[in-house]
Amino acid sequence: MIHHSVILKLKYPKGSSEETRFIEAAAKLSEIPGVQNFKVLKQVSPKNQFDYGLSMDFNNQEAYDAYSAHADHVAFIEQFWLEYVTDFLEIDYVAY
Repeated sequence: MIHHSVILKLKYPKGSSEETRFIEAAAKLSEIPGVQNFKVLKQVSPKNQFDYGLSMDFNNQEAYDAYSAHADHVAFIEQFWLEYVTDFLEIDYVAY
């Protein structure tokens, strides 16, 4: 199992229509085959500069690779991620 998480900061203010559009578009990533336990998260701690997170699991590397190459994921990156995100940290975990 691969746990994929992306912690990010948007260039648009909290509560803006752009924030809403980004969150709604991100939530649709859960519909891509192979995605499990998908969550859109909001930071509540002031300990870092990031405001949001996306979290999901994949059974294996093949499922993760298929997600990454899926047309809906690619479209999300091109239409939202590149325009809306100013900074991010991506972490992929596997259990020991």
